[in-house]
Amino acid sequence: MTRDPAEQKRIALNLLLDAWDAALRQGVAPELLATTAIYTALTDMVEEHGEEAIARLMDDLPDRIRRGDFTLKPPPN
Repeated sequence: MTRDPAEQKRIALNLLLDAWDAALRQGVAPELLATTAIYTALTDMVEEHGEEAIARLMDDLPDRIRRGDFTLKPPPN
């Protein structure tokens, strides 16, 4: 059964969040867990798309971070 990309993303996110919580419960430091997750994601992306493509993709990362694209904001009241 093939799932649409939005459903696949939802499933992937839920599985990753479960693994993240399990690692925290076992005493893994959040900073180490985050660094390892980024490393794992980048190595998989480079393997799939190549170094140059992923380097280009990461070019705008500092601006996106500064813009708040990765900042969790509280829900509006």
